[in-house]
Amino acid sequence: MTRIGLLSDTHGYFDERIAHYLQGADEIWHAGDFGSAEVVTALTALAPVFRGVYGNIDGADVRRTEPLVQEFAVEGLRVLMTHIGGYPGHYAPAARPLLAQARPGLFVTGHSHILRVMPDPRLRLLHLNPGAAGRHGFHKVRTLLRFGIEQGKVVDMQAVELGPRSGTGL
Repeated sequence: MTRIGLLSDTHGYFDERIAHYLQGADEIWHAGDFGSAEVVTALTALAPVFRGVYGNIDGADVRRTEPLVQEFAVEGLRVLMTHIGGYPGHYAPAARPLLAQARPGLFVTGHSHILRVMPDPRLRLLHLNPGAAGRHGFHKVRTLLRFGIEQGKVVDMQAVELGPRSGTGL
């Protein structure tokens, strides 16, 4: 089993709770809006494998190291990740051709600041949005997801509340 820590929308904010909850992850994924290259650096130090995509607020410093879209496989599960992708029944226009071409079993997005774990039976995929781990936005609680991937399936899903949107960090 490969253990994954998934977060998004840090908006330049990183606190010790993120590091605590991602401890022991084999891979850390960030679905965009890092907010600073310092957040990228902090996350890459936490796990052997780091995967991220840039979001709409990310500047050139993040866009130099992180792509707009990532396609990859983990333990036989095809994954597609992009920041602005929508969700089942409401996919963003730019995400529709990506989904048709990649045919992922797991579609990961950020942007909305709303934690979502939703199956899409029509496209035969699971959609994940970890919500927002940063302080900027309308969300009240900062969140991330932890889960495993084993033999092509997502297992042991946990939604983690990091605390209220206010606080201190990087």
